[in-house]
Amino acid sequence: MKIICTICARKGSKGVINKNIKKINGKELIYYTIKQAVKSRIFDKVVVSSDSKKILKLSKKFGADFVYLRNKNSAKDNSPKIPVIKELTKASELFYNTKFDFIMDLDVTSPLRSISDIKKSYNFFKSKKADILLSCCVSKKSPYFNIVEKKKGKIFTSKFISKSITRRQDAPITYDLNASIYIWKRKILENCKTLYTKRTVLFVMPQERSIDIDTKFDFRIVKFFLKKNV
Repeated sequence: MKIICTICARKGSKGVINKNIKKINGKELIYYTIKQAVKSRIFDKVVVSSDSKKILKLSKKFGADFVYLRNKNSAKDNSPKIPVIKELTKASELFYNTKFDFIMDLDVTSPLRSISDIKKSYNFFKSKKADILLSCCVSKKSPYFNIVEKKKGKIFTSKFISKSITRRQDAPITYDLNASIYIWKRKILENCKTLYTKRTVLFVMPQERSIDIDTKFDFRIVKFFLKKNV
């Protein structure tokens, strides 16, 4: 069975400008994800997609096997990621003249995952004979208790159940997708229209390794933990 690691890193970003190549400990952010993938030793190939030649050059320097310059239509603020992963997978298969059985995508903006998380998620995916795996962490806030909505001047919890809930601990457990690890079977990714199927499984990670960089505040938190772990 052949497994490929895809890493997608466009140059544009809104919350944190050029966040994929902002430096932490003297290394660009993308460095950490590429090195995790390489050091895990579970991938046949580690491949990177970007609309930036600078990012692709750095990716090769950091150990990526293959880099792919995506077109501008795939690098817009509203461009969905799954088509980019499909495009990168197909380009890699064409380059290596082979077919991969599994695709694991690692997001550059969630670099606090451990190499152990990568290995364990893959083993869990295989043991469950799943089609899709999504990494997550247990939610700190609950839509049944302290996540609220406001409509027409009224405030109410986002989800309802008949049982009265007076403590968050008594609410049903919910999970936050942490955008760290995604895994697909090849044939499932090819026709993927939704992440949520009967054979989708969740891989639970601790909150301290589940921070996804969307804002400058997120970046400061990630920077703190990465420096601490060096």
